[in-house]
Amino acid sequence: MGFISDSIQRVRPSPTIAVTGKAMELKAAGEDVIGLGAGEPDFDTPDNIKQAGIDAINRGKTKYTAVDGIPELKRAIADKFKRENGLDYDPSQVSVSSGGKQVLYNALLATVNPGDEVIIPAPYWVSYPDIVLLGGGKPVFIETTIENGFKLQPEDLEAAITPKTKWFIFNSPSNPSGAAYTHDDLKKITDVLLKHEHVWVLTDDMYEHLVYDDFKFATPAQVEPKLYDRTLTMNGVSKAYSMTGWRIGYAAGPDKLIKAMRKLQSQSTSNPSSVSQWAAVEALDGPQGFLKERAEVFKERRDLVCSMLNQAKGLKCPTPEGAFYVYPSCEGCIGKTTPKGTKIENDEDFVTALLEEEGVAVVHGSAFGLSPFFRVSYATSTEALEDACQRIQRFCAGLS
Repeated sequence: MGFISDSIQRVRPSPTIAVTGKAMELKAAGEDVIGLGAGEPDFDTPDNIKQAGIDAINRGKTKYTAVDGIPELKRAIADKFKRENGLDYDPSQVSVSSGGKQVLYNALLATVNPGDEVIIPAPYWVSYPDIVLLGGGKPVFIETTIENGFKLQPEDLEAAITPKTKWFIFNSPSNPSGAAYTHDDLKKITDVLLKHEHVWVLTDDMYEHLVYDDFKFATPAQVEPKLYDRTLTMNGVSKAYSMTGWRIGYAAGPDKLIKAMRKLQSQSTSNPSSVSQWAAVEALDGPQGFLKERAEVFKERRDLVCSMLNQAKGLKCPTPEGAFYVYPSCEGCIGKTTPKGTKIENDEDFVTALLEEEGVAVVHGSAFGLSPFFRVSYATSTEALEDACQRIQRFCAGLS
């Protein structure tokens, strides 16, 4: 028997973190690298939220808190769900963790038994399947298509459900594709789920406020209230409020699930940062006007990137409805060779050569379970995006 556990050996390191790390290493070595791999807004945390954190420190709010969140934050979260999503949750039904990833970890580790199946549409956020594997579960992937805008089709969901299905993980707007589901899209999905009472829904709404072109966000339990008792609605302050480093994610759901998640958190990390929790109260209760302003900037960047990538030889880039990613196909570049003699056999070869030969860091589609694509984050300056897209155009034009 080896020293390292079987469960940890089932898990991969995060590919997105690996790409960002490699880009930083090259930059540190003096290379001219543009990093489009990180899923992090380039905007600063708003001043009123930063001040709330400073005030919390000055008021001595630096001690242990309740395991899964201070009452004030749980109340703010319950109010947010009511105000923005039409969902009624008591603060006792709310769990606060050190980021959305811990919410997922707590929920899945507290419920998944060996052999349980978890349905995950592809492309998916890289951590979903690995957390399922860590709990001994079996990820069941449903591939979406570029023709359907990377949206799961209800008949494919129906076909994937078995008696062993424990969870369906749903992410809209999507990381990595930016695809977002309308109310009608969601109704078709929830109609399928209604027929299978043993399947729970874990909805990741982290990019809720990053939607464009008058898109109206909706979440499964809002669309189909009959799913309320088996839905965990997850969100956080990291993306919309530019608070990635503050590490606050949250979710609301049925009491029995929240209690199990609380028990797990009590024996792992205990409470999230006390200072971050007070800042998150201000984020949710304070002024919200900047959200639309920032979303408008992201929309302009999205349009720029889509336009420039669609002008690149061999690439096809759909226009997504939300988040701050595009997920272009590089199928037209597969089988070709770079000027430096590198053969492009797959999307991982494409992004490796792009980084080494043009200094642009993106993430290969196989990391998200769907090839041949790659993810570009446009959460950076317009100048950097223009430069990066010109380099990508040049790289593609040089393939033969």
